[in-house]
Amino acid sequence: MTGRAAPFYCPYCGDEDLRPHEGGHDAWECASCNRAFRLAFLGLLARGFARPGTAGARPRTGDGSGTDAS
Repeated sequence: MTGRAAPFYCPYCGDEDLRPHEGGHDAWECASCNRAFRLAFLGLLARGFARPGTAGARPRTGDGSGTDAS
């Protein structure tokens, strides 16, 4: 992962005219809606590491819904 990943669109209006904001390396401004926002990676979720057959893992189903249709 790079130290600075650029967003592709504004999370508020969806426009693609974004520029780095002078407020920091993780801050961006949208020229369309005149908003400034900050992006941050919070971390990995623990449930993403559960594997079938280990304690706390839920069994997988074929449709990806997480429920068993039996």
